[in-house]
Amino acid sequence: MKIDVITLFPKMFESPFAEAMMKRAIDKKILELNTHDMRQWAWNNYGAVDDKPFGGDIGMLIRVDVIDKALKSLKSKRLKSKVILTSARGKKFDQAKAEEWSKLDNLIFICGRYEGVDQRVADYMVDEEISIGDYVLTGGELPSMIMIDAVTRLLPGVLGKDESSKVESFSGEDRRIEHPQYTRPQEYQGHRVPEELLSGNPKTIAEWKSKQLHQTK
Repeated sequence: MKIDVITLFPKMFESPFAEAMMKRAIDKKILELNTHDMRQWAWNNYGAVDDKPFGGDIGMLIRVDVIDKALKSLKSKRLKSKVILTSARGKKFDQAKAEEWSKLDNLIFICGRYEGVDQRVADYMVDEEISIGDYVLTGGELPSMIMIDAVTRLLPGVLGKDESSKVESFSGEDRRIEHPQYTRPQEYQGHRVPEELLSGNPKTIAEWKSKQLHQTK
C-alpha cells in the first residue's frame, strides 16, 4: 500500500513510524509512506498556505488552491487514490473503516491546521471527511497517524503468521470486544486467573470466552 500525507509538519511522522511494527511494514515494503510538506504548494513566495476567512471569523484557513495543487501533483503519480480529510466534522473512524481501507492500494491524507481548511476542499476534492472522536486537536497529524497505524496492521504480512487481527476486538460481523486474557503467575497478590482458563477443557474455556464477549459488548 502507498500512503501519502499532506502536512505542514512532516517531521512529526518520523518517530512513530521508525519503530516496531510500523517500521517493519515499511522495511518489508508492505507499506510505502510518503509525507509531503504542504508549503511546497504555497500560494506566495513566502511559503504561506493559509488566509483569513470571509465573514470575519477568527483564525486562519488553509486555502483551497493550495490543497488543489497538492492533490493534482500526488494523483498524477498514482493510478487511483482515496483522499481523506481529517476533520472534527467528519464521520467517526472505526475498525470497519480500517478494514475497508486496508483493501485499497493508495490513500492520501490531508492534515488540517489552524481553523481547518476551506470548505470547498471537503465539498469537492476529497472522498471522505473523517474524525477520530468528539474533541478538537491542534491539527490532523495525530489523527492521520492513528488511522494509518490501524490500517497498516491489517495489511497481509504485517502481524505475522498468527493473523491475530481476525479474532481481536471490533473484528468480525458482531464487532464485539475481545475477552480478557491472562498469563503467569496464576495467582498474584490474591488475584487468581479464572478457573475456567486453567481447566484444560476446550469446551469450558470456549464457553467462558463466549460469555465474556457478551459481557463486554
